[in-house]
Amino acid sequence: MDQNPQHQIDALNETGCKKIFTEKISGASQKRQQLQEALDYMREGDTLVVWKLSRLARSLTQMINTVKDMEERKISLKVITQNIDTSTPEGRLFFHMNAAFDQFQREIIVENTKAGLKSARKGGRIGGRPAIMTDEKLRTAKAMLKDTENYPFISDIIKTLSIGRTTFYRHFPPEVIQQCRPQES
Repeated sequence: MDQNPQHQIDALNETGCKKIFTEKISGASQKRQQLQEALDYMREGDTLVVWKLSRLARSLTQMINTVKDMEERKISLKVITQNIDTSTPEGRLFFHMNAAFDQFQREIIVENTKAGLKSARKGGRIGGRPAIMTDEKLRTAKAMLKDTENYPFISDIIKTLSIGRTTFYRHFPPEVIQQCRPQES
């Protein structure tokens, strides 16, 4: 369900749901413990009610497999916002059409996101956090590595530059340190 599922819970209560399962995990996630518990709870003749089809699953294959398993167990699906009810032939057709459109929409969103990121990179914007190790800090760190008199320990360099140990070693692996401080073996 969405980060704040209260409006969905209200809609489910209005339809007369006896038991409500909520999950704050993405519909795209494969590990859906609450969904699995809901499906395990269902018995022949029951109807699984969801607020929106995308709450059930995000991949077309996953969604169709879930509904197919439900059909084999004689459990129907009702989708509140899309007026889908798989207890009828028309409802099953409408379900498959909506599932395909949801998958298509998700793929378009992913495609547009990738295109936007690519365009931003071409424009010089890379996104994410600013780099901790600027070119200037890298030059300074390398000079400090060579200056064993004032910076005898790597920890002195790390402390002076206010960087983490992992960050330092990511930029200065042992072979680089060996080149800067050949006397250290």
